[in-house]
Amino acid sequence: MNQLLRTKNIDDLLRSSQDPEKRLKKTLGPWSLTALGIGAVIGSGIFTLTGTAAAGRVDKINSVFNATILDLVTQGVHAGSSMGRPGAGPAITLSFGLVAIACCFAALCYAELASMIPIAGSAYTYAYATLGEVFAWIIGWDLILEYAVSNMSVAVGFSAYLQDLGDNLFGWHLPPEIAYPLFPAPGQPGGYFNIPALLITILVTLILVRGARESAGANTTMVLIKIAAILLFCFGAAKAIRPENWHPFAPNGFSGILTGASIVFFTYIGFDSVSTAGEECKNPQRDLPIGILVTLVVCTILYGSVSLVLTGIMRFDQLGTSSPVADALKALGYNRLRLIVTAGALMGMLSSLLVYQYGQARVWFAMSRDKLLPGIFSSVHKRFRTPHISTWIAGFFVGIPAGIWDIDTLAELSNIGTLFAFILVSAGVIALRRSQPDRPRVFRAPLVPLVPILSIICCLILMMGLPLLTWLRFFTWLIIGLFIYFLYSKKRSELAD
Repeated sequence: MNQLLRTKNIDDLLRSSQDPEKRLKKTLGPWSLTALGIGAVIGSGIFTLTGTAAAGRVDKINSVFNATILDLVTQGVHAGSSMGRPGAGPAITLSFGLVAIACCFAALCYAELASMIPIAGSAYTYAYATLGEVFAWIIGWDLILEYAVSNMSVAVGFSAYLQDLGDNLFGWHLPPEIAYPLFPAPGQPGGYFNIPALLITILVTLILVRGARESAGANTTMVLIKIAAILLFCFGAAKAIRPENWHPFAPNGFSGILTGASIVFFTYIGFDSVSTAGEECKNPQRDLPIGILVTLVVCTILYGSVSLVLTGIMRFDQLGTSSPVADALKALGYNRLRLIVTAGALMGMLSSLLVYQYGQARVWFAMSRDKLLPGIFSSVHKRFRTPHISTWIAGFFVGIPAGIWDIDTLAELSNIGTLFAFILVSAGVIALRRSQPDRPRVFRAPLVPLVPILSIICCLILMMGLPLLTWLRFFTWLIIGLFIYFLYSKKRSELAD
C-alpha cells in the first residue's frame, strides 16, 4: 500500500528529464504550443457537431446499456424507446460559451501543474507527483486508450473524406476492397482493409519521428490552412445570413442550451495535449500556461463564429445532418466555398491525428522512463532526439485497427478517458497545494480549492451523460491495466521496495 500511494519527488522528475540518454530536444515556443492545442481541439467536429447541437436529435435506445446514467436515474429506459434531445437553436453560440467556462476550470488546473512539472506525460506525470503510483498508472493506461481510440476514429474519418473529395473532384475513388474496413458499421460498405487510414497514420508517424520542431511546423501549417478555411466560410457565407433564421434564438430555452453544451463539449477535448510537450518546450514555466489558455480562447471564438453564421444562413431545425456546413453551402449554391470547407475538414483531422499521436508517444515514453513499461518505449533517437520507437509502435497501434474496424462507435471511450484525466489533474492541484504549499508556482490557478472542485463536478456530470456501455468498456480496460500493473509494472517500478 505504501508503494501504491507513494508519490514521485518533483525535483527527481526534473532531474530525470536531463539524463543525456533520455533527454528530449527543447525546440517549442508559445506559438508552437498554441498551434498544437488548436490542432487538437479544432478538428472535423467544427463542421459537423455544430449543426447536430443546434438542431437537436432523437436517440434510439435499443437496450439499457445504450442509455446514459442520467437517463436511467431521471427517466428510466425501455428497449426500443426514443428519447428526444432538444436542440439549442441559434443559441448554440451560448452553449459553446458555457462549455468554454467549464473547460476553463480544468485548463487552469492543467496550467498550474504544467508550469510546475514540465515533464512529458501530462496527466500521468502530474498524478505520479501528487496522488501516487497506482493513480499514475491508471491515468497513464487511460490516456493510452484515449489517444489511441480517438485517432483510430480520426484516421477512418480522414479516409472517408479523402474518398469523397476524390469522387467530387475527379469522379474516381479506390476499390472498396482497399478503401473500407473488414468489419464495417451496420449498413456501411465493407472491404478487406482500409489502406488510406493506415497510410495517413504512417505519414504522421514519419513526421513525428523527424522531431518536435518539424512536427510542430507541419502542424502549424495545417492549423493556418484550417483557420483560413473557417474564416473564409464565416466571411464568405455572411452575406447569405437571414436574421429571421435567428428567431427564436433559444427555441428550447435553457434546457436546449445545456443539451447543446453536452453535445459540443467533446469538441473541446484536446487542449490538455499541450501539456504533453512540456519537456520539449524552451521556457515551459511561462509558455505552457500561455499555450493552454490561448488555445481555449481562440477555439471558443472560432466555434462561436461558425455556429452563428451557420444558424444564420439556414434554419437550425434543418441542420441535423452529418455534414451541416457542407449541406448548407450546397443549398446556397456555394460549391467553391464548399470545396474549401472540405479541405479545412481534412486539415482538421490531419492536425488532430498528428497532435494526438505526438501525445500518445510521450505518455508511453514517460511511463517507460519510470520503468512501468518496458525500457524500449523510452529509447531516444540519437539524431532527432525523439522517442522514435514509442512513436512507431503508437503509429501501428492506431493504423492497423483503423484499417480493420470502423471504430466510430468507440469514440465515447476517448471522452470518458479525458474527463477522468481532468478529474485527477484537478484533484492533484488540491493535493499539491496542501502537501507542498511553499513550492514556487509560476502560474497559480485562482480560488483553489473552489476552481478544482468546480472542474471535478463539471466532469462528473458530463461523465454521467455517457452511455452505460461506455462505462462498462472503460472499467474493463482499467481492470486489464491493473492486472498488468500488479503482475509486471509494480515489481519493476523505481519506487519498488
